[in-house]
Amino acid sequence: MALKQSQYIWLDGEFVAWSEAKVHVLSHSLHYANSAFEGLRAYPTDKGLAIFRLQDHTKRLLNTCKMSLLKCPYDEKTLNEAQVEALRKNSFAPKTSVYIRPIVFVGYGVMGVYHLNSPISAAIAAWEWGAYLGDEGLENGIRVKISSWTRNSVKSMMGKAKVAANYLNSQMAKCEAIEAGYDEALLLDSEGFVAEGSGECFFIVRDGVLITPPSDNSLESITQNTVIEIAAALGVRVERRRITRDEVYIADEAFFTGTAAEITPVREVDSRTIGEGKRGALTKRLQEAYFDVVYGRDSTFARFLTFIKD
Repeated sequence: MALKQSQYIWLDGEFVAWSEAKVHVLSHSLHYANSAFEGLRAYPTDKGLAIFRLQDHTKRLLNTCKMSLLKCPYDEKTLNEAQVEALRKNSFAPKTSVYIRPIVFVGYGVMGVYHLNSPISAAIAAWEWGAYLGDEGLENGIRVKISSWTRNSVKSMMGKAKVAANYLNSQMAKCEAIEAGYDEALLLDSEGFVAEGSGECFFIVRDGVLITPPSDNSLESITQNTVIEIAAALGVRVERRRITRDEVYIADEAFFTGTAAEITPVREVDSRTIGEGKRGALTKRLQEAYFDVVYGRDSTFARFLTFIKD
């Protein structure tokens, strides 16, 4: 998906023009992949633009920094305020959906694997962004391939850290799926159980029960947690348990969740049709409820929204 340039990026405490937000080619993170990042969305509501679960994302960003030995020079309050100001500064159109990308990275000054003597920088960018897997995918579902790549083992990487290094695994899985004619990849863990997508969490539905894997070796997803809370409010039974490949094939419904993916139905996995080969009834119900929440139409979950006021 092409990147739509906005006006300003917050870089180390100051707003600079989009084209001037630059780092040195010898910045440590470019070579050794230790950077913590987040992905948030802001949605247009009747009360103006609102960031969805801002505090939770910033807290996870700082947790990733802690896990990855990145001493972030900014505290949670500063980062939250900077993300709000990034939306104000860029003056997005009233009906625009915006994606926000904070990142904490190791900068220029020291080369070599050891990074603790290197300077740490932070940046926040925001731009207009629509449906990650396409508007048609949101309605009709996507085709998914179970990847030949295994999700990183907890014995070798920190799955709960949203760190750049983890995403080479995701890139290889995504590329394999696209080149094979699918829309997205689903990765298994080292024991053969479903882990997550290349950048999403995964749910199936069987006999009216909503099932999603535990976060044993994957990110503790904020969107996954949101879907579970919404399901509980709707009276839907939820199970957190392991899922096998063959159980996916015989699921009644399946869908991905994530900040970018939102709730995207899965209509096919490895050439097996899921359910009726289209968005299922429970998926549709959860999807509609989710959009009511993020667009500020459901006051029950108003606590999840941070409104941007002039």
